[in-house]
Amino acid sequence: MYSKAIITSVLILGSISAWGQQNGGWTDLFNGKDLSGFKQLNGKAKYEVRNKEIIGITVRDEPNSFLATERPYGDFILELELLADPAMNSGIQIRSLSKPDYMNGRVHGYQIEVDPSAREWSGGIYDESRRGWLYPLELNPAGKKAFKNNQWNKYRIECIGNTIRTWVNGIPTAHLVDAETAEGFIALQVHSIPKTVEPGHQIRWRNIRIKTGNIKPSPGDKIHIVNTIPNNLSSQEKNQDYSLLWDGKTTKGWRGAAKAKFPEKGWEIKDDELRVLKSDGGESINGGDIVSEKLFSAFELKFDFKLSEGANSGVKYFVTEKEGNKGSAIGLEYQLLDDARHPDAKMGIDGNRTSSGLYDLIAPKKLPPALARKTGAWNQGIIRVYPDNRVEHWLNGYKVVEYQRGAEEYKKLVAGSKYKIWDNFGLAAEGRILLQDHGDAVSFRSIKVKTLK
Repeated sequence: MYSKAIITSVLILGSISAWGQQNGGWTDLFNGKDLSGFKQLNGKAKYEVRNKEIIGITVRDEPNSFLATERPYGDFILELELLADPAMNSGIQIRSLSKPDYMNGRVHGYQIEVDPSAREWSGGIYDESRRGWLYPLELNPAGKKAFKNNQWNKYRIECIGNTIRTWVNGIPTAHLVDAETAEGFIALQVHSIPKTVEPGHQIRWRNIRIKTGNIKPSPGDKIHIVNTIPNNLSSQEKNQDYSLLWDGKTTKGWRGAAKAKFPEKGWEIKDDELRVLKSDGGESINGGDIVSEKLFSAFELKFDFKLSEGANSGVKYFVTEKEGNKGSAIGLEYQLLDDARHPDAKMGIDGNRTSSGLYDLIAPKKLPPALARKTGAWNQGIIRVYPDNRVEHWLNGYKVVEYQRGAEEYKKLVAGSKYKIWDNFGLAAEGRILLQDHGDAVSFRSIKVKTLK
């Protein structure tokens, strides 16, 4: 015989299931009355319920505060509305964790940004207390305009498998493919405030609902995709015509610069990485540079790179191998350098030999501190060459260089550089991609390319 408690539980679960089916599979995370089903973590910001809204209020001398669901969620679609004081910062934690053995229980995990500031990164994806920014909104300029200050904003967040996608007011804002955390709680953040800022700023949330069963991803779009899984092409990247320039396993598609075969020494493939091995720090005198077998004209190249301490390397493009140079092959170069430790950073003119710049020609814009990563960490670079010869360098989701091949300003820069001895430097109609061996330990992975039309 079943107990009354079991029968009651079955009836409640059945009612919830029936209610969810009647509402298209959606379930309310917030009952509109109290904070049942939530618990507060870390800071002691005020959370209260008024008019069917959760109100988060900033307080002094407290770390970031989080109102977290008591249960974890893995795959889901979450929708909610929020209204934030333009003077504050906030976010929505998803698949997040709080463990005693990690920073004394500090909340960490994916955060969908609420950013009313002039930076306009609302809807971007940040990894709270772990890796930092994964998808800054510089990657999606149209998405920066989605959030409206002093208005209610509707967020939609899809977490399906390794893919996290976000929308603000129906506009796609971020697309991340990442395998760091598959399940965790959802939480509403009230950010800490500096001592110079008055407390009492509010963020309000309402109509918080979730769907966990029979969920399907929204149709594909054309926004930029950040994929941190090594040498992986997501279905949407394939739909956007990206392909792997390095397959992650073999030397197929690559050979030594001005050579018929891949170098027999100086390079290795290990742990999903294509590595330049440490030798004596000399330029192209160990294994030597490697080049793509394919030629490119207008393209976008995405690549992950990791530098050892004091390392020097580069990614060159429009390499023709016609110059007969005895050192490194000639081409436009996305500089890779440990700026803090390698002397080349202080050479050249006004920083035009520092990392991510156009080597010996254009210094990169200063990277926002939030996007900087320590030597030894993975960085994401992009080289984008448009059909009209406009060129961009990106680092960790931020545009650091832009110029136009063949323009008068470009010609002046070349005339004042080490490249002035080469006729029509960097102006070939097409060329190869080159990874440089400068005798320092450097790793590459997730080298992807698409043709731009």
